[in-house]
Amino acid sequence: KKIDDGELTGPLAGVPVAIKDNMCTEGMLTTCSSKILYNFVPTFTAEAVKNLEAAGAVIIGKTNMDEFAMGSTTETSAYGVTRNPWNPEHVPGGSSGGSCAAVAAGECFYALGSDTGGSIRQPSSFCGVTGIKPTYGTVSRYGLIAYGSSLDQIGPVAKDVTDCATILEIIASHDLKDSTSVERETNFTDALVDDVKGMRIGIPRDYLGEGLDPEVKEAILAAAKVLEAKGAVVEEFDLSLVEYAIPAYYVIASAEASSNLSRFDGVKYGYRSEEYEGLHNMYKKSRSEGFGPEVKRRIMLGSFVLSSGYYDAYYLKALRTKALIKKAFDDAFAKYDVILGPASPYTAPKLGESLSDPIQMYLGDIYTISVNLAGLPGMTVPCGMDSKGLPIGLQLIGDCFKENNIIRAGYAFEQSREMMMPDMKGVE
Repeated sequence: KKIDDGELTGPLAGVPVAIKDNMCTEGMLTTCSSKILYNFVPTFTAEAVKNLEAAGAVIIGKTNMDEFAMGSTTETSAYGVTRNPWNPEHVPGGSSGGSCAAVAAGECFYALGSDTGGSIRQPSSFCGVTGIKPTYGTVSRYGLIAYGSSLDQIGPVAKDVTDCATILEIIASHDLKDSTSVERETNFTDALVDDVKGMRIGIPRDYLGEGLDPEVKEAILAAAKVLEAKGAVVEEFDLSLVEYAIPAYYVIASAEASSNLSRFDGVKYGYRSEEYEGLHNMYKKSRSEGFGPEVKRRIMLGSFVLSSGYYDAYYLKALRTKALIKKAFDDAFAKYDVILGPASPYTAPKLGESLSDPIQMYLGDIYTISVNLAGLPGMTVPCGMDSKGLPIGLQLIGDCFKENNIIRAGYAFEQSREMMMPDMKGVE
């Protein structure tokens, strides 16, 4: 009716979208899936969401997530777990698990997620959908409730590369309200061409080593063969410092989280403990009762690495490592247009398996977090199924502001994918 009345115009007129619950939406509950924000209704809307609304999109709801985006399974939410539509006994990944599950199950045509260390790409892999984490600064972070400010980036989740590129073109914009926002050309749909002739694609040997599920490895190498058959030049190379990415990431992200989450104190908004004695006790009890175990773990880790005597030993060293990781990628992109690899070492684990061993859960991010540390664009495209009937995701990584390279490679692969995967028709 709104389309008929001329109220909704633009390229997304009337198309329903789901928004991850860490993006502010005016007049709509925004909780970060945490008890501490159980009653928070923002008075403004995130810039990326405003861009969608200006294009005619209709928000149908907010999606579940790991609390404050801290987790890889969407099991740390205060509102309960999200299940994987391909098999409800398995997790959808995280932290944007709700967005990816909603798209996979056909509950919405596309959704917005945020990616701090793989939170769009890993659940996209687990749910058999396509997701893009753009170059840092491409999409405004204004209105995105911060986890790790130097790593967070909003991106689209959809059924295919065409939809993702279209949505990214709409949400990407320069925003004076975000000091890290970049003014740039956003012609992502121009890259939707089935042509990779002469494109140089590198596969890091470090990504194919121990810890990688054999079925995932087989699917990734088969995808590389498809691109090679289409005229791309594919070769393996050594990408150094891979083993240092996880410790560097968890030091930096936790340090930023401990700083960002200090604002949730029970005073200005959100949850406040009912029984307390004095102001200091109210702070302590509100935060102890309001935050879940994973968030507390990361706040404590972050406070520790920023504390006197440990700042130089941990936080500064992590920042130096981040710079070295960026340089390793710069060297790789001097030779290659795209880096290809898995999005996760394995397919979706069963519910309850990951939370029992947080270190194992952290290690599952090994292929995604370097992209955030270096501020690069990355995309996950479905490339197969394992023997349990769970999706496998192919990750494509580009140089800064070179989203068009990964979109072109992903689109070209997708055109041949139907022949490889006749059973991959979506969950509906």
